[in-house]
Amino acid sequence: MTIKVMLVDDSAVVRQVLTAVFTQATGIEVADVAHDPIMAMEKMKARWPDVIVLDVEMPRMDGITFLKQLMSTRPTPVVICSSLTQKGSDMAMSALAAGAVEVIAKPTGGVKAFLEANGNALVQAVKAAASARMGNVRVAPAAAPQAGASGKPLLVTPSKLSADAVLDAPTGREMFSTTERIVVIGTSTGGTQALEHILTRLPRGCPGIAIVQHMPERFTSSFAERLNRLSVIEVKEAANGDRIIPGRALIAPGGKHMMIKRSGAFYHVDIVDGPPVSRHKPSVDVLFRSAAKFAGRNALGVIMTGMGDDGAKGLKELHDTGAHTIAQDEQSCVVFGMPKEAIKLGAARDVLSLDALPGAISKH
Repeated sequence: MTIKVMLVDDSAVVRQVLTAVFTQATGIEVADVAHDPIMAMEKMKARWPDVIVLDVEMPRMDGITFLKQLMSTRPTPVVICSSLTQKGSDMAMSALAAGAVEVIAKPTGGVKAFLEANGNALVQAVKAAASARMGNVRVAPAAAPQAGASGKPLLVTPSKLSADAVLDAPTGREMFSTTERIVVIGTSTGGTQALEHILTRLPRGCPGIAIVQHMPERFTSSFAERLNRLSVIEVKEAANGDRIIPGRALIAPGGKHMMIKRSGAFYHVDIVDGPPVSRHKPSVDVLFRSAAKFAGRNALGVIMTGMGDDGAKGLKELHDTGAHTIAQDEQSCVVFGMPKEAIKLGAARDVLSLDALPGAISKH
C-alpha cells in the first residue's frame, strides 16, 4: 500500500526538498503540500493523508494548535520536522505530548543539504508513523517550556553497526549480586507518550532508571524537563558520572551513547561518543549490553514501542546474564517493532501491557 503524505511547512525550500525525498522513496506518495495549517485543512477536505509531516512554527496557525485539532477530530499520524532552536525543541515536545508520533530535527541553517543527506531517516520516520496504532497514542496536556541544552543536528548513517562498535559483549552469566537494583528502558516511536505514562505513575522510592529514547540532541533536554515537572520522581537528562539512585530516572542525551557502569555496589552512567549502533545514537543495544556487563541479575530490562530492532539483541544479553526482562505487548504499542524482535529472540521473560509496566518496575 502506498503511503499518502501531506507536507505542511511555510518554507518553500523545505517543501521542495521533502517532495523530492519522498517521491524517490518506494511506497510513499506526496499527496499534497501546504504552507500553513489553514491551507492544509482546506486541502484535506478533498483528500485525507495517511501521514502529515508538520513544522511547528508557521503563520496564521502554529503546528501544535493544528495537531490538537487533528487529535480531537480525526487522529492522524504526524511527524514533526522542527528546526533545532530552543523554542523549536520545546514546541516539538509539546507536539509529541499532544499526539505526534515522531520528531525529526532540522538545523536553522543549511536545511536543504541536511534534508537531502538525511532522506533515509525522513523516509523511515514516515513509514513508522504510517504503521502507528493511533488508538494507543496517549495525548497529554502540554507543559510550559523551559530552557535546555545546546546541540547539533541528528545525522544518520546508512551503515548498521552492532554494540561491538562501542563496548565488548558480556563474557557470561554474571555471578555478582548487590542490594542495589536498577531498571533500563529502551524505546522509540510512540515512546515519548509511553514513558510519560510510566514515569508519572512511579512512586518516589522506585528503583533508579536509565532510559534511551530515540531522539535528537536538544530535544532530550526539553523532554526530560517536561517529565520532571509532571512526575514525583526526579527525571533529568543524564550527565557523565550521574548516579543511578532510587527515585531518579536518567534520559540519555541525544547524539550520545549512555552506558551503565558499576563502582563497588553502586551504579552510574557514562556518556560517550561513538558511531551509531543499530543506526541510532543513543542506542538501546548499547545501554542494555552495558547493563548486562555491569549489572546482570541486578537489572530489569524493558523494551517498549518503536520501529526496528534496536535493543532486541541487548535485551537477550541481559536475559542471558540473569536479568529480569520485559517486552511491551503488541496491543498497547504504538509501533510493535522493537518488542516484537526481542520476543522473537527469546529475550523477554514477560510480555506486559503499558498499564502493567509501572507496577512491574516498582516491584523490582
